[in-house]
Amino acid sequence: MSNDTPQSPTHDQGLFKWLWRNYLSRFWPYLTLALLFMIIEGSMLGALSFIMRPMFDTVFIEGNEGAIRYVALAIFCIFGARAFAAVGQKITLAYIMQKMAAALRTDLLSHLMKQDGAFHQTHPPGFLIQRVQADVISINEGWRALVMGAGRDAVTLIVLMGVAISVDWKWTLVALIGAPLVLAPAQLAQKFVRARSREARDLGAKLATRLDEVFHGIVPVKLNRLESYQSRQYSALTDDLVKAEVRANAGGAIIPGLIDIMSGLGFVGVLVYGGSEIISGEKSVGQFMSFFTAIGFAFEPLRRIGAVSGRWQMAAAGIERLRELLEMQPTLVSPSKPKPAPNGVPEIALKDVRLSYGDTEVLRGASFTAEAGKTTALVGASGAGKSTVFNLLTRLVDPSSGSAEIGTVATADMKLEDLRGLFSVVSQDAALFDESLRENLLLGRTDVTEARLQEVLEAAHVTDFLPQLANGLETQVGPRGSSLSGGQRQRVAIARALLRDTPVLLLDEATSALDAESEAVVQAALESLSKGRTTLVIAHRLSTVRDADKIVVMEQGAVVEEGRHEELLAQNGAYARLHELQFKTSGPTADSVALASQGRRRKGSAGAARGSSRRDGSSLLSRISARLFRR
Repeated sequence: MSNDTPQSPTHDQGLFKWLWRNYLSRFWPYLTLALLFMIIEGSMLGALSFIMRPMFDTVFIEGNEGAIRYVALAIFCIFGARAFAAVGQKITLAYIMQKMAAALRTDLLSHLMKQDGAFHQTHPPGFLIQRVQADVISINEGWRALVMGAGRDAVTLIVLMGVAISVDWKWTLVALIGAPLVLAPAQLAQKFVRARSREARDLGAKLATRLDEVFHGIVPVKLNRLESYQSRQYSALTDDLVKAEVRANAGGAIIPGLIDIMSGLGFVGVLVYGGSEIISGEKSVGQFMSFFTAIGFAFEPLRRIGAVSGRWQMAAAGIERLRELLEMQPTLVSPSKPKPAPNGVPEIALKDVRLSYGDTEVLRGASFTAEAGKTTALVGASGAGKSTVFNLLTRLVDPSSGSAEIGTVATADMKLEDLRGLFSVVSQDAALFDESLRENLLLGRTDVTEARLQEVLEAAHVTDFLPQLANGLETQVGPRGSSLSGGQRQRVAIARALLRDTPVLLLDEATSALDAESEAVVQAALESLSKGRTTLVIAHRLSTVRDADKIVVMEQGAVVEEGRHEELLAQNGAYARLHELQFKTSGPTADSVALASQGRRRKGSAGAARGSSRRDGSSLLSRISARLFRR
């Protein structure tokens, strides 16, 4: 950002140059055409004021009837040309505005998605939505007013002043006698408008954030009877926004108001000074009418040019915000000389990793190895650092010290695209979009055949509920997949992971929010998905990971135990305490029942089919055991 004050002309010029260089310049042919239309439209008012002189002196005063048709034709041509130019100018500017807004919003969204997690923690969605939507609209209105002021209104003013001067330059000076009185108040008004506009933009962002939080949290709002509270909070912010917007618009209205006062002084001066010359016959009525029309027409574009300053101050506040965002660079970037990503199914290792968020240390020398092609589970209390491990592996964060390695290559040494191309992630909150089920599965891919898609749908058990949907794969799933159940959304996420066909699978509490029946189906699909991959699982419910090849127990950011389920129980340490807490002190919970069921299945017990949810899981496992995963 420039060191100039936000209200300085140099700073404003820098903002417009940035906007021109990055966006407006690509539309210069259309801007040239629009300016040509503006010149035609603006000059027509000068022509109309000029035609007043022969109309009054030749037609009305001298009574020359033959001149009527020529004057009438000239006036019609003036209005016709003005109409044509006005329509062409508006259409051309509308095209430029929409195309530029689309480019700016697309660039901004693309840039914001590349920012680090720390950026999104300090810039809530509502704030960013306000930047992408409202600020872009404000910028469009600002540059449009500026271009039209420099084009149509400036040309109009120049031509009209030329007509006025051609009649009498002394009258013109008298008409502009109040101009110096406008300058100082106009400068103060500009500063005021910029400040109030920045305030309004910030309040708009807070309002958008509040709406985002309310609508995403509508269920807890209802359950906790927070409707009145949220309404009061929103109303208070709205009141502040109203005050800021009214002040900004009031400041913007001051300049045209001052110009009106200047206009009134000018007209009075011309009447007093020029009236005697007309009475004495030094000037004709036609000359006065031509001058009067030119000056009368001139004050309107002058008012608009004065208003441009206020509009530009509002737009400049938005440009400052967007420029700041677009010039922010992510700290997590690909290395200048990246190493190639490992081939095949890799081993994963954390080596003495330490990581802090601010003053809080979340990983304290964590070390473990996840063997290639096997399942490693991370367990521990909330806040133990399990999710942070996933963030490290995918380079959403970097360690303060130590390293995370995929197949002996440190994550920081790979291109971000290559690194993240190694992973498929299935979490407890499947990210679905308000599009068709097919599009949510393919996510823009065009290289998936129908046969492959059908295979994946069956493996992920999407085909179990697909016939229930009105339009099959073309059914719209609603915002965030709201028309699907939790278990159905998870199966869609698993199908996505199958289509990605990556060597590493990350499962983050993928079944924690599901009922027993849905969990059985999803767990079966996950077991199919994990075959032939290095799989890391985060789980609070130990029943879901007791069959893992390795269980890593974490406490307060450190690895305290490793081993298989039976080995860890025998150690009677941290894992045993977790097991005791979940399965002994709380009686026969759903988890303990599922644990017993899994134990009986592993021993080949014939009683493993007892219970509808366990029957579903067992039968589904048998259905897919011979089928999938074709790498």
